[in-house]
Amino acid sequence: MIQLKSIINCIDNSGAALVECAMVVGRKGAARIGDRIVVVVQKDRGNADSVGVSQANKVRRGDMRHAVIVRTKYKTQRRDGSVIRFDDNACVLINKAGDPVGTRINGVVAEELRRKKWSKILSMAPMHA
Repeated sequence: MIQLKSIINCIDNSGAALVECAMVVGRKGAARIGDRIVVVVQKDRGNADSVGVSQANKVRRGDMRHAVIVRTKYKTQRRDGSVIRFDDNACVLINKAGDPVGTRINGVVAEELRRKKWSKILSMAPMHA
């Protein structure tokens, strides 16, 4: 479960590396997989020009953005009775309309996003668990 002040990995290519939860949108208390949260970028991925790749980062340190939780360390029980748990907490940054800020997602996302209507994030992810 993600609550206020939780530090979360950002797994898209928007430019953020670590974000901190500032608010859970539409829910009281803690957020689960597929919930929308407001985050503050704590650490960005830096400038990519030193590697020779010219990529303009879309977010910088201190920016407030919306995000969707795609993985949690907290156990989640599925409808078939199985329980799933990930190694870390992870999110994907989105804009206010609900579209992802980045163009790529690195890593596994939970299959519960399909039921929460985040199919665009699922289609960008390389794997679902």
